[in-house]
Amino acid sequence: MSKILFSNSYYYKLDPKQWKNKMPFPPLGTLYAASLLRKNGYRVDLFDTNLRDNPFEIEPILEKNKLNYLVIYDDGFNYLTKMCLTKMREACFEMIQLVKKFQCTIIVCSSDSTDHYEDYLNKGADFVLQGEGEITLLELLNTLEKNESFETIDGLVFKKNDTFQVNKKRNVLQNLDELPLPAWDLVDLESYQNIWKQSKQPFTLNIATTRGCPYKCNWCAKPIYGNRYNAHSPEYIVNEIEYLKEKYGVSRFWMCDDIFGLKPNWVQEFNKELDKKQLKISYFIQSRVDLLLKEDTIDALAKSGLEEVWLGAESGSQKILDAMDKGTKVEDIYKATRLLKLKKIKVAFFLQFGYLTENQNDIKKTIAMVKELKPHNIGISVSYPLIGTKFYDKVKDDLKLKANWTDSDDFEMMFKGTYSSNYYRKLQRLVHKEFRKSQGIENLKNFSFNLNKIKSIVKLGYYFPTAFVDKIILKKLQNER
Repeated sequence: MSKILFSNSYYYKLDPKQWKNKMPFPPLGTLYAASLLRKNGYRVDLFDTNLRDNPFEIEPILEKNKLNYLVIYDDGFNYLTKMCLTKMREACFEMIQLVKKFQCTIIVCSSDSTDHYEDYLNKGADFVLQGEGEITLLELLNTLEKNESFETIDGLVFKKNDTFQVNKKRNVLQNLDELPLPAWDLVDLESYQNIWKQSKQPFTLNIATTRGCPYKCNWCAKPIYGNRYNAHSPEYIVNEIEYLKEKYGVSRFWMCDDIFGLKPNWVQEFNKELDKKQLKISYFIQSRVDLLLKEDTIDALAKSGLEEVWLGAESGSQKILDAMDKGTKVEDIYKATRLLKLKKIKVAFFLQFGYLTENQNDIKKTIAMVKELKPHNIGISVSYPLIGTKFYDKVKDDLKLKANWTDSDDFEMMFKGTYSSNYYRKLQRLVHKEFRKSQGIENLKNFSFNLNKIKSIVKLGYYFPTAFVDKIILKKLQNER
């Protein structure tokens, strides 16, 4: 069988905000694809771009090894790849052009190439795999190895007579347990561990228990796994956890699903499987408030080792949540947050500003929610239009000069919203300060000789005056467009 070099196109070092965090995750989607191909007899290796400086580092590998195929297979479980950042797109184009000189067949599978297949094929890629790519990739390589026609393979895009042939989409894989465990052995985990040490956080690996999301938030792109929701069995995931714990000593995990534990009783069964194998872990997840409020979900999560949950809160305004087709209620954000805290589970909020029709009243409600509920952490973004969403269709006429962010800290308003980019950049800083103020005041009320708590109290001397100044500046920026 031919040799395949797998790669990806996200470079943490080219994204200053993410590299500063020093908490990189291996390209999990890439490892699934490599594992499946290896199971089917192919020789596979990995050029992991996550920790590389630039695409040119692939050249010595190409000069030393005769490769048949380069598969640039992005990690569809990492939200950063879904953002289609232009720095990563340009880096991928550079890699394609470098590899093309070595007469290697180039296959690309990513959110960005699914949306912009013309650009990738014009830059020299031979094939683009649309959507979930493992089965399409296996079928394509088997076909190429036999010198048979690939023209009818589902999920495939390629050039034919100077035109683009886009085949029908492939149905997503329903029984995820058919896939072998990801090829973790291809990753230089020691390098990841060394970087994590700089973050002062326990080393953490990423695991995906599901694929897809059935909810209809109209700004959320789903180019890889779509609106279908399929789950690994609890047994499969616990076996993977057992392997990672025994092989690499890892006991903390980021469950990188769009929504963790949506399938009825999945969390409860997961907890039972962990107990059977006497595995003690900690982990953090993303979830929805309405899901967490069902039955004994929070109890089961707490028992199984849940450390922190990131809630897609988005806004403290019901008007904005409804405009987003979020399907959640503000009162449920309050209720779920309080219940999680009672179980000693940390709560973090994803917040989104700048959505269509947003006004000062909506912004004030969101800030008030943060100050009252005092989450452990917050992540703030502005509404970001991605191809294939209803939101994109509403604002696409405004996206003439810029349609994607350069990196994840770009924060540019790419459509005509209520306020300017400068306003939302300053608003982001203000909300973080109000958040830190609320934490500091809480720690002052419940004073203890804890170094982190004392630091947050001392920093009130900075946050109070600077937040006051930010409010004055924001008032002036309200009329800027």
